[in-house]
Amino acid sequence: MAFLDKLKSGLAKTKQALFGQINEIVKSFRAVDEDLLEELEEQLICADIGAATSEAIIERLREEVKAGRLKEQEQVMDTLRAILCEMIGEGEPLTLTTTPSVILVIGVNGAGKTTSIGKISNQLRKQGKKVVVAAADTFRAAAIDQLAVWCDRAGVELVRQQEGSDPAAVVYDAVNYARKHQADVLIVDTAGRLHNKKNLMDELAKINRIIDRELPDAARENLLVLDATTGQNAIFQAKEFKNAANITGLILNKLDGTAKGGIVISIKEELQIPVKFIGVGEKIDDMQPFSAEEFVNALFDGAEEE
Repeated sequence: MAFLDKLKSGLAKTKQALFGQINEIVKSFRAVDEDLLEELEEQLICADIGAATSEAIIERLREEVKAGRLKEQEQVMDTLRAILCEMIGEGEPLTLTTTPSVILVIGVNGAGKTTSIGKISNQLRKQGKKVVVAAADTFRAAAIDQLAVWCDRAGVELVRQQEGSDPAAVVYDAVNYARKHQADVLIVDTAGRLHNKKNLMDELAKINRIIDRELPDAARENLLVLDATTGQNAIFQAKEFKNAANITGLILNKLDGTAKGGIVISIKEELQIPVKFIGVGEKIDDMQPFSAEEFVNALFDGAEEE
């Protein structure tokens, strides 16, 4: 199954929860008026898009009505589609301009960090890049072994130490290994603990100091992995991590298991951080670079006829 088909299938719950209901609301009104807009805003909030983002979407619709560009109910879905595409914006490609480039992967335990690293590693290897992964999440039981399985599937090298080792020491070893073997990309797994922000910030700062000292000119990506099934809580997590690290992009996982896929819309609007990858399954090829057009089209596909 092609990824676009998986995306459409994966977003089926979100499409039904969000646009199936919106379409019913639109059909129940004869004109595009304030009552319709209020009903739509309530539905957007119920679909876990969030109050602030829902309000922004409705205000854009209201502007279209005032400008005379939105008059008929038949125009609502197409107008909404265009607004969402513009609000989400396109994902940005990874910046991998140096040898090696560094990708730091951050996120709470359970969000899918390990699988994301395996899937991205697999994609990069298929592009002809030599990838080295640093197992710097040394605190979680079995984290290193799980990462080793995914690295083996992806066909990339793993630098590891024993469980409980100093994460910064692992990163130091991995940097040296990447330089010695002329790797194109070094991907660093990190611990997913959020309950103590000071420890998290201290740990990330220590890892960053190692990378800055050893690879001062390396292109850097700090990718935050989020679980779409947590809905608005994912935005809270993103804000917390944004305070601890310079997040350059988001990886949104598990879109296939939730009706809360609308989180993609609010997360971009509220955080102004690009979504770079989305995941719709557990297989190694079930993650792809984010395309706003594909995402919105998958949400709207057939919704107008429902």
